[in-house]
Amino acid sequence: MPKMKTNRGAAKRFSKTGSGKIKRSKAFTSHILTKKSTKRKRNLRKSGIVDSSNVPSIRRILPYL
Repeated sequence: MPKMKTNRGAAKRFSKTGSGKIKRSKAFTSHILTKKSTKRKRNLRKSGIVDSSNVPSIRRILPYL
């Protein structure tokens, strides 16, 4: 059986934490930042954890994560 291919777009967006959870970066940070508060922009810099309902589909497209 051939090797499975990794979805390269997803590989750039997700990484694994030490405990095995999948880490992601937050959305809404690229433009239209003037109307967003400083507190909101500061919190968007932090990483988030992928919700448990989305984990199976991400594991499918990232088989070697």
